[in-house]
Amino acid sequence: MSVAENVVEIRDRIAAACARAGRNPTDVLLIGVSKTVAADRVREAVTAGITDLGENRVQEALEKALVVGAGPAWHLIGHLQSNKAKKAAGLFSWVHSVNSVEIARDLSRHAAESGRTLSVLVELNLAGEAQRTGLDPARLDETISGIRTLPNVSLGGLMTMAPFTDDHDAVRRCFRELRETLGRARVQHGLPDSFRELSMGMTGDFEIAIEEGSTMVRVGRALFGERA
Repeated sequence: MSVAENVVEIRDRIAAACARAGRNPTDVLLIGVSKTVAADRVREAVTAGITDLGENRVQEALEKALVVGAGPAWHLIGHLQSNKAKKAAGLFSWVHSVNSVEIARDLSRHAAESGRTLSVLVELNLAGEAQRTGLDPARLDETISGIRTLPNVSLGGLMTMAPFTDDHDAVRRCFRELRETLGRARVQHGLPDSFRELSMGMTGDFEIAIEEGSTMVRVGRALFGERA
């Protein structure tokens, strides 16, 4: 199937998942994850209606953005090191992987230098897997308190990755926990309605994520095919 055909199929699956959950498909943003995908294939996706692209690495996104051109919004979904914060703040509209006040502070400073406001999500490691870079949920309150005072960054919600398992019930519990965590945090910190985004769900589990409230799904393989 072509990239354009894949876009149609994914949107149909999103609509079906939303119907099961009693949600509006327009409340779910499809982010095309273009990690390792050639720029010409990414352009096909943009032509087919993909408005948002996700990358794991800052440098790859910078190089690809020059070829793809203006139009799509770029989302950083991979781990961000402090020495890449300046470049990230100059390109990305969203950073999903903030896991400390310190990295948010770096983004804030560099976004201010560029005259931009950057939307950020706090990444939580709900699976408790050592190889994951997300924040320990026990530190969420102090992290929210620190980030919300920073200029030039807008705290938009939370992000997580499901555990590495074929157990769909475990995946669902993870996504449900993120949704419930966001609700508690909004009340506890008196956060505005703009603190609403739930970035959860990838090719193998985005329908479950939507059923549990995801507002941003990060889909690569189903869109672009298997990676080399």
